[in-house]
Amino acid sequence: MRIVVALGGNALLHRGERPDASVQEANVDRVTTALAALAHEHEMVITHGNGPQLGVLAGESGADPDLSAPCPLHLLGAQTQGLIGSLLARSLHDALPGHRIVALVTHTLVRADDPAFGRPTKRVGPVYSREAAESLATGRGWRFAVDGTGRRRVVPSPEPDRVWETDIVDELLRGGALVVCAGGGGVPVTADPDTGALTGVEAVVDKDLTAARLAEDLRADFLLILTDVPCVYAAYRTPGQRPLPDATPAELRGGGFTEGSMGPKAEAAARFVERTGGPAAIGALDAAYEIVHGRSGTLVRPDLPAE
Repeated sequence: MRIVVALGGNALLHRGERPDASVQEANVDRVTTALAALAHEHEMVITHGNGPQLGVLAGESGADPDLSAPCPLHLLGAQTQGLIGSLLARSLHDALPGHRIVALVTHTLVRADDPAFGRPTKRVGPVYSREAAESLATGRGWRFAVDGTGRRRVVPSPEPDRVWETDIVDELLRGGALVVCAGGGGVPVTADPDTGALTGVEAVVDKDLTAARLAEDLRADFLLILTDVPCVYAAYRTPGQRPLPDATPAELRGGGFTEGSMGPKAEAAARFVERTGGPAAIGALDAAYEIVHGRSGTLVRPDLPAE
């Protein structure tokens, strides 16, 4: 079976942890332990989040006095793919002797006319005071949104059209490799309609939607979305909260999940199931093996046809 795994950003940095290299190295071993048994039995692609790492790099770049302008987000995203890809590849190499492991920096094609470019919603970087945010908005043209008592920069999050290197990923899988790619949703690029030249854009593509797109194009048998909760909950954080052992795409979309939490994961699972007819699941990292074998998580299955 061919499985695409989408790791949440908290897989390498848990909420409240310092973004130290030693912390991330320790956490990546937990990821490897959770996925090793599946990797022994199935073809696997691992995608991952990069929110905490991108925030650190964006903050450092914005504060670096040696730079005439902060490094663009698409290049910072590429840096995080290299950083996290190296951590995962080395840990997987040690845990899966004899396996071929490769980490790729991949690019995600987006449309230049995507309406998201006019509606920036994705929060990146550190929290600024109101005064600092206003200064940056004036000096750099950045846009901000309220985040608690401060302000955070917001950037566009366009729809992923496809992962540019999908064919290469497929070839590597056929050759027996486990592939780490599409980190942080991939480096967002547009393609010139005449020459095909790729240009990086100031945006962040949703990692879960990119994973779903990649899984569809790779003809994967299963999309496994791993996060820090054991399953999807209906009426989350209310007195009526209850676990959903299974759900249809329509039920997920009707669940009222928030954009900054379960919403993109639910949408990604729904899209994959609708477009391929195959199963997707959402659940906790440590239960990855049990989720694939139907013993944990939320299984997303096709809607039943109307009678």
